[in-house]
Amino acid sequence: QVQLVESGGGLVQTGGSLRLSCAASGRTFSNNVMGWFRQAPGKERAFVAGINWSGGALYADSVKGRFTISRDNTKNTVYLQMNSLKPEDTAVYYCAADQVPRRLRVMTTFNQYDYWGQGTQVTVSS
Repeated sequence: QVQLVESGGGLVQTGGSLRLSCAASGRTFSNNVMGWFRQAPGKERAFVAGINWSGGALYADSVKGRFTISRDNTKNTVYLQMNSLKPEDTAVYYCAADQVPRRLRVMTTFNQYDYWGQGTQVTVSS
């Protein structure tokens, strides 16, 4: 049974930092695209960042320069370092994984991913 478990969310002030983790179990995703999405109340789930099997990363314009996605294949884990947080970053953050191996293109729509975590809440106070 494949599971993605996010952790690291919480409450932080504007300008602060958080590091999200997504630990996968049930299969290895070292050769797969992994992504982070977020969903604020009343809004659609939106792409935040993604990373392919070779380490190539893609970011949403709204987080470029502030967020960094990385992966540790020895731990089957992907991370999202979030700096200079803003109130508009407040959302539930979801980890996602693609089941197709060695895809170079990082997908940006949620229906292109096959596995999802349960989400972790990030709240940025002003």
